[in-house]
Amino acid sequence: MTSQTTLVIGANGKTGSRVATRLEARGLPVRRVSRSTPIAFDWDAPETWGPALEGMDAAYVTYFPDLAFPGAVEKVAGFAKTAKSMGLGRFVLLSGRGEHHARLGEEVVRASGLDYTLIRSAWFAQNFSEGYLRDPLLSGVLPMPGGDVVEPIIDVEDIADVAVAALTEPQHGGKLYEVTGPRLLTFAEMADTLAQAIGRPIQHIPISFEEFHAGIAESGGEFVADVFTAIARETLDGRNAQTSDGVFQALGRPPRDFADFAARAAQAGAWSVAA
Repeated sequence: MTSQTTLVIGANGKTGSRVATRLEARGLPVRRVSRSTPIAFDWDAPETWGPALEGMDAAYVTYFPDLAFPGAVEKVAGFAKTAKSMGLGRFVLLSGRGEHHARLGEEVVRASGLDYTLIRSAWFAQNFSEGYLRDPLLSGVLPMPGGDVVEPIIDVEDIADVAVAALTEPQHGGKLYEVTGPRLLTFAEMADTLAQAIGRPIQHIPISFEEFHAGIAESGGEFVADVFTAIARETLDGRNAQTSDGVFQALGRPPRDFADFAARAAQAGAWSVAA
């Protein structure tokens, strides 16, 4: 393990918060950045990139809300160029499995000349407990498009473990880890697993992509809904209907099971409601 200082972009997000906390628990200094931190970072303001990178040895990079957003790949390319010019030692990028624009983001990092690790992730289990699907679950429903497509959903805790290993151990340089959970599940099976953990009925409701778009637009706006619906249309077509061994490659252990995630999240009160 090194004694490096690590920049964490997206340190308030599902993976970034866990990565930063794990590094700090090891006694490693971390610079958590966002638009509102003392040293600010803004993807839309390239003048903030250099100050954020100043003095950093490694970086964990996520693009919010997704690499599929217009201009995201170009910004990642520009940021990687800045990081290279400033002598960054390790660049770890989180990308999405089965997404065309995510692949483009990976390619610009590969071409940057940086010592990189790419983590290509399946769908997050924590979308049910910390994301936009938590509220429907509290109402007893899981509305999702894609019909009976199966997904190897992954626990974000595994992504964070892989990222920390990639940031702190030299053998991960130049590697691509495609990370998934250990088994394939339909959304109906996920609903059943969540119901068992929560102790309340959860019904999977198959919906159209148009209905999916409307639900996201209501809370996140039309532009966000456009992008996430495009991603759903692209990825919920069966292309990700296989597991991969990225977690085992990186960590030498199997990934956590979805049922274990659900039980742990329920015990932590993820779906508790006020009496």
